[in-house]
Amino acid sequence: MSEEPTRPSPQWQPPQAPQEPPTRAWQPQAPQSPPPGNPPPPAWQAQGPQSPPPPAWQAQPAQDAPPWQAQAPQDAAAPGWPAQPPQDAPPWQGQGPYGSGQGSPVAVRGRRRRRWPWITLIVIILVLVAADRGALALTENAMASQFQSSVGLSGKPSVSIPGIPFLTQLAERDFKTVNVNATNETTGPLEIKSLTATAHGMHIHGLNSAEIDQFTATALVTFTALGNAGGIPQGITLSADGPNKIQATVSIGPISDSATAQVTQTGPNKINIHIIDAGGIPTSVLGSLMDFTITIPKLPAGVAIQSISITQQGLMITASGSHVTVSQNS
Repeated sequence: MSEEPTRPSPQWQPPQAPQEPPTRAWQPQAPQSPPPGNPPPPAWQAQGPQSPPPPAWQAQPAQDAPPWQAQAPQDAAAPGWPAQPPQDAPPWQGQGPYGSGQGSPVAVRGRRRRRWPWITLIVIILVLVAADRGALALTENAMASQFQSSVGLSGKPSVSIPGIPFLTQLAERDFKTVNVNATNETTGPLEIKSLTATAHGMHIHGLNSAEIDQFTATALVTFTALGNAGGIPQGITLSADGPNKIQATVSIGPISDSATAQVTQTGPNKINIHIIDAGGIPTSVLGSLMDFTITIPKLPAGVAIQSISITQQGLMITASGSHVTVSQNS
């Protein structure tokens, strides 16, 4: 038998620490032309560690882009969406359409909200004024119809109610002052040149009647209207001859002279005119001027003539009354 050669036993050695491969600084290599006959390798197989191109959502914004389109933070939740403000930050501090300034949108909205109360107040005032004036016009027209019916005028007089606001008076149905004016009206056979009346304390009852605490009125009847009401013959002209006297100038045919007539109140609504000095004029020429009476055909209940006087314009009649009833159907 052949003997195997004896191998020496290996001696124990401590394990060596793993050595890191030597780092090799990357250096760009010059592009090598591919061997003939082989196509060039694709760009992603280029030599050297190259980082892949960044995604489109991480691209830097253009220099002329507005600040609200700036690049989103790298740790954005989703590409293409702007960064959300911190959860504990108030919403008015976030990025808004007006830029990143804090409070600017809130300040604009706050100013707009502060304007609304003033605009609303102005609109309410205008509506109330329009309603006040509209109610005033309707009430004045209704009162004019009541006075026309009560006095028996040929036309509707003009009525004015002073005092602002009017709606408070209308709500209480009490009016402190009511003014009535009319011109060139007739009541029965009497022509009235002008009529002025004032009602103090007018209280509305129902739809067609009212009660007046104090009522005063003044009417002017011209001399021509007075002669027409008395049926004075043509050719006789009347004029003033004192506070209660009228001068009658007669120019009829060969007669040219003047006479004097006395004006007297003979009843609550009656006025008498009679000749007190005929001069040399025959009574037949004077006709009804010798003695005639005119009657105010219609006065509101509770109103009576208080005084009469002769002015340069004609006969002035003053009437008054208390607790006067005015009704459209009367």
